[in-house]
Amino acid sequence: MATEDLPTSRPTTRLGGWPDDSSPFHAGEQAVQSRLGVRDRSETLGRRMIRPSMPDQHRAFYESQPLIFAGHLDSAGTPWASVLSGEPGFITTPDARTLRIAAHPAPGDPLGEPLVEGTPIGLLGIEFATRRRNRVNGRIASTHPSGFRMAVDQAFGNCPQYIHPRAPRFQDHRAAGAVEMLSGLDTEARATIAAADTFFVASHSGGAGSETGAAGADVSHRGGPPGFVQLEGDTLTIPDYRGNNAFNTLGNFALVPRAGLLFLDFERGDALMLTGRVDILWDGPEVAAMPGAQRAWRVTVEAGRRLRSALPLRGARPAA
Repeated sequence: MATEDLPTSRPTTRLGGWPDDSSPFHAGEQAVQSRLGVRDRSETLGRRMIRPSMPDQHRAFYESQPLIFAGHLDSAGTPWASVLSGEPGFITTPDARTLRIAAHPAPGDPLGEPLVEGTPIGLLGIEFATRRRNRVNGRIASTHPSGFRMAVDQAFGNCPQYIHPRAPRFQDHRAAGAVEMLSGLDTEARATIAAADTFFVASHSGGAGSETGAAGADVSHRGGPPGFVQLEGDTLTIPDYRGNNAFNTLGNFALVPRAGLLFLDFERGDALMLTGRVDILWDGPEVAAMPGAQRAWRVTVEAGRRLRSALPLRGARPAA
């Protein structure tokens, strides 16, 4: 990407909140908020927290990051969670409603399929060392030889809960390795999930709320103690802990019960990518048996990919 077409200075962006009379939440999010008795509280919070453009601090944050996570759909409409990385500066924000990504996904990542203008996408930046995270949802505005440009519909920050600190660092050798296709969970996949304290989940709303900017694809972080994701056969059960009451992910599941999951091996750089159907457990003995869980959700894996050395950064969790 050429740099000549980027502004040399950044105009100040109004912090503000959601400016429209329409809700910043789509029908699925609103339904979950109502079911759980937090609808009014969530609407008030959302109108303060969610913006139609990025504030300056978010723009500076993205431009300083070495990696960003993406939630997206493949050509068949299947959700996947992916990761993109580069030296800090590979993400730029020429204006408050535009993100430019100068990076390509690892070979075998479904995000490597041709991106079409208008395709929904959600991005999540996490600074693991400080546990800071911000999200943007929008759509692909255009592609270019070094990556793509995203038009932002919604931008908001998230609290640092459940993020385990790491210090990712680039490796000298960054060549991607083999791509292994999975129809279910093999022994190595089970071991990766059982050891994980972090993963990423992609979901989408199926177009609901598109007239207000509340629709689209999304990616979110999930964390807990190692082993917090339970396994039985090809089904993962994930506790849903207390959060900000936005219920972006569960709201998407209420409309389109499908998810893409991404587990990273931060020591070896391998990526385990899974996709499957979702069932929400609102209550019951299984939820009660999971410490700290307010509810839970299950993903029955239908397909997956393991990408060797997909991440050129390494950053194991520091010892306590």
